[in-house]
Amino acid sequence: MSEEVKITEQATIQSSQGGQPITVIVNQVERKSNGAGTAGFVLALIALVTCWIPVIGWIIWLLGFIFSFVGIFKRPRGLAIAGFVVSLIDLILLVIVIGVIGAIFGAIAGSW
Repeated sequence: MSEEVKITEQATIQSSQGGQPITVIVNQVERKSNGAGTAGFVLALIALVTCWIPVIGWIIWLLGFIFSFVGIFKRPRGLAIAGFVVSLIDLILLVIVIGVIGAIFGAIAGSW
């Protein structure tokens, strides 16, 4: 859940017909966001899709991991934690992809 800050402003304006002044109270809700956590989550999702591309997927994963980790220390933490968990799942998939690529190259090199 995002944190909200309530801002109350009060202004007095003169009526257009010259009568009594009118007091207007404006209540605004300012939402705080965590840009690093959001960026980390988005990059972790993109890395989840592109994990089979060797270099690009690894770079995107690393950026998503770093942004999510930094975002955990800021409020609100929801997307940062989700991005961190998705990054850990990405890491498992990346290890599997590297293992498969290594096995393929090992089989090719062994047949020479």
